[in-house]
Amino acid sequence: MTLKSLMLGAVAATALAPAAFAERGADGEVKILYWQAPSILNPFLSGGTKDVESSSMIIEPLARFDESGALVPWLVDEIPTVENGGVTEDLKQITWKITPGLKWSDGSDFTSADVKFTYEYCTHPEGGCAQLTKFEPVASVETPDDLTVVVTFKEPTPYPYTAFVGGESPIIQKAQFENCLGAAASTCTEQNFNPVGTGPFVVDEFKPNDVITMSANPNYRDPAKPAFAKVTFKGGGDAAAAGSAVMETGEFDYAWNLQLAPDVIEKMEAGGKGVTVAGFGPLLERIMLNNTNPDPNLGPDERSVIRPHPFLSDPAVYKAMSMAIDRPLLVEVGYGKAGKPSCSWVPAPADFAYTPEGCDVQDIEGAKKLLDDAGIVDTDGDGIREKDGVPLSILYQTSTNAVRQDFQALIKEWWGEIGIETELRNVDGSVFFGGDAGSPDTFQKFYADVEMYANTFNGTDPQSYLGNGLCDKAPRPETQWQGENISRFCSEEFDAIHTELSQTADMAKRHELGTKLSEMAFEEGAMIPLVHRGRLSAHSNSLGGVVLNVWDSELWNVADWYRVK
Repeated sequence: MTLKSLMLGAVAATALAPAAFAERGADGEVKILYWQAPSILNPFLSGGTKDVESSSMIIEPLARFDESGALVPWLVDEIPTVENGGVTEDLKQITWKITPGLKWSDGSDFTSADVKFTYEYCTHPEGGCAQLTKFEPVASVETPDDLTVVVTFKEPTPYPYTAFVGGESPIIQKAQFENCLGAAASTCTEQNFNPVGTGPFVVDEFKPNDVITMSANPNYRDPAKPAFAKVTFKGGGDAAAAGSAVMETGEFDYAWNLQLAPDVIEKMEAGGKGVTVAGFGPLLERIMLNNTNPDPNLGPDERSVIRPHPFLSDPAVYKAMSMAIDRPLLVEVGYGKAGKPSCSWVPAPADFAYTPEGCDVQDIEGAKKLLDDAGIVDTDGDGIREKDGVPLSILYQTSTNAVRQDFQALIKEWWGEIGIETELRNVDGSVFFGGDAGSPDTFQKFYADVEMYANTFNGTDPQSYLGNGLCDKAPRPETQWQGENISRFCSEEFDAIHTELSQTADMAKRHELGTKLSEMAFEEGAMIPLVHRGRLSAHSNSLGGVVLNVWDSELWNVADWYRVK
């Protein structure tokens, strides 16, 4: 496939349905429920989906991905390509043309200076940015005029749609954040809780880990949108309560991420107040393997930077742990038709998926033999194997959620059968995914041996997402614990292949390289993939305009939501 067809496929836009309303705010209030409560409204300081999606109602990117995964213009007139002159023939520069007349919610002009500032904010050497991989290929951002942004790359970049694209990489206002660069970023509470934006809503009040109240943006670019004058965005509770609040009691209009057993969902839908919406994107439930030493006798910072792990660095150990897991049973217990067994870091699009033989087959006896052959045996008769005198005793943490606790219990039992002792721990999702640099309980700090969660990426090209496995993307004290290389996996070969991917235009070769990176993450001890999860949410029968998007924020088209009359 040529670069031309790659870009044309990436920017094939689909038209949104015409608005079913004619006056901003005419439909009153909409109530949204995310059982993992947002803790910040700045996605550059959090890797949590809950924070990215809640902030997407307020701050926006230049372009984003629609429900089919195609790139669509958002704050620009068109998607730049080689064909329309927006991308140079040498693939080293992309020029974005901002739509004239855009306003920030405070009434000031949205300009190219805000876009350039966003780049400077995320790449500041003294700061920590959760979305740094989006900006990794960029050498400079220039602003020849108020409506033009010229991004120059360090090398020829066949896929230039990372920085300023998708819900994870929105534009923040320079005037509001200019004193929040570098180490000061996390201290700017007012800015991080109440960002000025171009989106359909503005923040009235933000209570971290609890509730956000919003109002329609009076300066939103479409005078007929949004239909809702107010938003109550409630966080907390659990998936069961969230699903019930939409489909059984009708207290809320939208409930996100109903990570519940299939029979529970079916019962809720029978309540008659709402319906589920579902789709498969690249969402992967996985177990991350700590490549550092989480010994609590080390200092709190040292626990996430000192290498190696005393036994998880041994391939025999992590491969045996994977072989002991019955992935089809996990799917049956946790997701039903909304899940598929997977051993690929990137399970979709399918051309990027790594599909090793035997991934969906549990092999307890094979796992035991693998450990026996490696000399990792139980020498003192307590039922726990040792490696070099260190017992295979694991602290296994995840967020608090009924399905995840079911998974923990099953996996603990299976690991016990092969001689691995497991202690279970769960942390409230608002804290676990919160990104608070002062908390010891975030998934970024990773003060455990293994931890389980799921995340995804925007769009259909995983280049930036796979960049989260680069050595320098590990969260650590000097990045204020931001970064998405959660396992602290580090391989010079992985880094080199990712560099090659970033410079490759041929789609068949991109698929090959991307698949290789997923393979390395699994085979070389970054993670144990478990389940390719469909995204399942619910909306009330009276809420119209909802279009589930598994390639961007679920709230990507909240401006088009309306009350069914």
